[in-house]
Amino acid sequence: MSQFIEPTIEQIKDEKLYQEMGLTDQEFDKVQEILGRLPNYTEIGIFSVMWSEHCSYKHSKPFLKQFPTDGEHVLMGPGEGAGVVDIGDDQAVVFKVESHNHPSAVEPYQGAATGVGGIIRDIESIGARPVALLNSLRFGELTSKETKRLFRGVVSGIGGYGNCIGIPTIAGEIEFDRYYEGNPLVNAMCVGVIDHQDIQKGTAKGVGNSVIYVGLKTGRDGIHGATFASEELSEESESKRPSVQIGDPFVGKKLMEATLEAIQTEGLVGIQDMGAAGLTSSSSEMAAKGGSGIHLQLEKVPTREHGISPYEMMLSETQERMLLVVEKGYEQKFLDLFDHYELDSAVIGEVTDTDRFVLTYNDEVFADIPVQPLSDEAPVYILEGKVETLSPSIQYDELDIEQLTTQLIQHPTMANKSWAYEQYDSQVGANTIRRSGIEAGIVRVEGTNKALAVSIDGKARHVYSDNTVGGESVVLSAYQDLIATGAKPLAMTDCLNYGNPEKPHIYAQLQKSTEGMANACRILNTPVVSGNVSLYNETPVSSILPTPVVGMVGLIDDVEYLKDQQVKVGDYIYVAGSLTEELAGSQVEKLLSEEISAMNTSIDLEHVKTMSEGIRALIVDGKINHVRPIGRGGFVVKLMQTLSHFDLSADIDVDYSASQLFSEVAGNYIIFSSTELSNDDYTFVGRITDEDTIRLTQQGNTITFDQQTIKSHWKGSIESCMTSKA
Repeated sequence: MSQFIEPTIEQIKDEKLYQEMGLTDQEFDKVQEILGRLPNYTEIGIFSVMWSEHCSYKHSKPFLKQFPTDGEHVLMGPGEGAGVVDIGDDQAVVFKVESHNHPSAVEPYQGAATGVGGIIRDIESIGARPVALLNSLRFGELTSKETKRLFRGVVSGIGGYGNCIGIPTIAGEIEFDRYYEGNPLVNAMCVGVIDHQDIQKGTAKGVGNSVIYVGLKTGRDGIHGATFASEELSEESESKRPSVQIGDPFVGKKLMEATLEAIQTEGLVGIQDMGAAGLTSSSSEMAAKGGSGIHLQLEKVPTREHGISPYEMMLSETQERMLLVVEKGYEQKFLDLFDHYELDSAVIGEVTDTDRFVLTYNDEVFADIPVQPLSDEAPVYILEGKVETLSPSIQYDELDIEQLTTQLIQHPTMANKSWAYEQYDSQVGANTIRRSGIEAGIVRVEGTNKALAVSIDGKARHVYSDNTVGGESVVLSAYQDLIATGAKPLAMTDCLNYGNPEKPHIYAQLQKSTEGMANACRILNTPVVSGNVSLYNETPVSSILPTPVVGMVGLIDDVEYLKDQQVKVGDYIYVAGSLTEELAGSQVEKLLSEEISAMNTSIDLEHVKTMSEGIRALIVDGKINHVRPIGRGGFVVKLMQTLSHFDLSADIDVDYSASQLFSEVAGNYIIFSSTELSNDDYTFVGRITDEDTIRLTQQGNTITFDQQTIKSHWKGSIESCMTSKA
């Protein structure tokens, strides 16, 4: 008689219990084929999480193969906990972005906090010390109580975890749009620094070597979290609250320090975070990568309460846990190390030469699965996509520039985000050079004159408007953010947030947008070294906009030029690039129309790259004081944001149409320079002043804006929304 009361193999098949775990009939048949028999309850649970969309990428894998993953600076690409890129002097930067959308929709504080905790452990499992956090957030419009609750909870969770563990949050983006009502997007990115010699991999090899568990005791929290992340949100989602993990940043801090010390300890073979799918994914993936088998004795796993079954242990996503493989004979050295940090740890198994994933509890076998099929033979679905037909882009003959500018600057998407960013500790560690605000973040590489510039960006309305050009635009926007700091873009990570891929138009969004992203990566020389996919972002009434988010890292060789980088009175103002009249996918279109129209524009990426490299050279040479990529809201909004940030005014005289002033097509910049610049790509548009009024003369018509009123709209909008009782 078994030690635990669980459904029988007949009940699993006859009552189709596997469907509740997210497996289809065909997938259940494939499990039987792999095992050569019916699976028991623990085994089918293991297959269900390992073959979930979140862990196996079964709908997105073909598209991910398009991305370039190699490059001059890439030391380790996708496949491990995070990507690793060389920054010279035998040092490297380690980074990755990951989603925690569904947990944040149900429990915003813990969903966001554990998203931050998980991405930190991905970085430290490579052996890198985390030095910076970023986040990309999307919510419904900030007019409903529910959106305010989610926004407040998510921001609080990010700050609560990041601040406690002592890693600065230095950059991010936040957007509010009705398409995210009820399904917020919470993408967290972490960046770390490592010496080449310390780079680790999550592998289990060496027959007889020991498997060590360290971290929080395993509880019943987060069971089937990976499955929950792979299904649509519904009215029943609230009942999935137990699937949301609970974070403990203070244990996270101790685990981080212990992990970094363990990596320096003789005898370590491999290490991996117990993230999505917990003990199941970490142990089976390490065995697969090592070409080994593994045997876990589950009665040795530290547990929070009596009676936790092997099924629950293997599917729990209790946070703050790591799995190590160490050489035989070195176990006590690691156990003593973890004891020093007051962390629970235990030897729970060993590496075998059987190529089997075997789980026992007091000698009773609860799983016996071939390793490679579990990780490598997850179904891959190639479906038929259908591009959605959108209305043609509207040409607006007359636009009220003054009214639209005032409306845009105070919309929460364009407004100042200090209400959120001031809740994050951006200075801990004393290496932050630029923090969250209007620019990419910059963090110094400790002990050197080098720095890392980091950005995270998305352009969902543009991706919806034209899937391919939108995909290019997302990569280009993150690239431009780094160029504007003077950094050399090195590589990127991505988080692909989409709706249900089984819907033909969603599948086409995924297909076309990743084609565009891959093309931009190749031309801009920014390979993809890590990433994450989050599908099934749907509510009962709609799917989200296709929202690929790109996190990019660049290198600054010497930070000296950054000391005098600010806009000054008398600066010449230029537009670099070519402003089109395209408003499809723009924030102005959002104000004027309920629908997103079809974009009719392409981007000359080769030309933008050449122009951008020229701008970067001028920044590093000290010939440009400040640069802003032209993004959401277009030229006018970016100018107003910059003037408000530096508390200055400007006298602008342009021959642009009103549509050109609000166009958001990627590839253009605003440049501020103390000296006149001569370049065929640059158009002089005005000078910086210290007057009380901002003058905008457009094709002979002058509009004046009170500088303090614009600044007040920009700076106070989100706080006003959050304190409003409406």
